[in-house]
Amino acid sequence: MPVQTPPFPTASWGRRILALLVDWLACTLVVIGVVGLDAYTEPGSTASFAVLGLYVAETTLLTWLAGGSFGKLATRLRVVWAGGGTRPMNPLRLLLRQVLVVLVVPPLVWRPDGRGLHDLAAGTCTITLDTYRGLGVGRA
Repeated sequence: MPVQTPPFPTASWGRRILALLVDWLACTLVVIGVVGLDAYTEPGSTASFAVLGLYVAETTLLTWLAGGSFGKLATRLRVVWAGGGTRPMNPLRLLLRQVLVVLVVPPLVWRPDGRGLHDLAAGTCTITLDTYRGLGVGRA
């Protein structure tokens, strides 16, 4: 199946990285709030794995329900189907997308249209809120 190029511009990598940092910080603060700072910073602590799991869960769930993770929504980005369709996002494909993001390498390999391997695998792309509104998808 050929890779579909989005019919609209994708978001800049700077904003995407900022969104990832916002998500990661939020997930880290939640884990620290649950386990405590001492347990989080303790040598050999597994709390960093809890942050990783929470990140995957948060980004998958919010992207499925709201069109973007907490960080993406805060930085005015949205995740949409690459073809521009308005059909609902598939949560299993979004889960695959986020698992690939935490593997680090897939987002670092991208096409000229700005989509990384994680987006190619899920059939998605990240766009700005202005582009999203221009698609007539909604006023989120």
